[in-house]
Amino acid sequence: MRARLPAERPTEPPTGYKIAHPVLSQDGTRAGFTGVSLGGALPYGVLDDAVCVYGRRHRPPARRCDCGFHCVHDRAAAEALLCTAEHRTAVLLEVSVLGAYIRFERGFRYARQRVRTATAGPCACGIRAVAFADAGWGRPGRRALAPACAGCVRGRPSVSLAEFARLAGQGLRVVAGGAGTDFAPSGSALAAEPGVPELIAEAALLQARLDWLQSQLARLGERGTGSGAHG
Repeated sequence: MRARLPAERPTEPPTGYKIAHPVLSQDGTRAGFTGVSLGGALPYGVLDDAVCVYGRRHRPPARRCDCGFHCVHDRAAAEALLCTAEHRTAVLLEVSVLGAYIRFERGFRYARQRVRTATAGPCACGIRAVAFADAGWGRPGRRALAPACAGCVRGRPSVSLAEFARLAGQGLRVVAGGAGTDFAPSGSALAAEPGVPELIAEAALLQARLDWLQSQLARLGERGTGSGAHG
């Protein structure tokens, strides 16, 4: 006979940690995430159900398959994954493990999740991020984003951290790593009124865009003057 483990009956959903890339829909109206491993081809929302990446009809997490959402128990273990070159632009997610799950030594494989917090690391230049900007790659219908500071975001398609939280919905908090600044949808209790850090970040992003626009106008003016002189 095969031994059966006792079923767990937690009073609250377990908490787990994982990393993912933020993504924005092609029309710019919906935000979500895409995984860094096998499930990376299937972007997901803040509150979502897992599907089998192999197209099988069973419900994740099936014991004889490796489908389903994955996360680890320890935040530090998830943060360590961000050190690898291919994951430097990913964000750290804190999730609630919902529905059926299988517990392993290091984490869970499970059927449903809610992303509670997304922590954005610094910009590639090392400065604190104020936005998510086009990362230069994506999935069909989804543009991958990467943390960006006010200076590096200029000229690139981008959304502020606060706007990403609003588009993602479901009460998602977006945190600028190392600064302790939270961004959440304006309709949630966490962000009923914008705080000073949020307004500063938005202003910095707007100023960066204005600086870029002014530089482009100045360049066009120089071209116009130059062509006039040769005429």
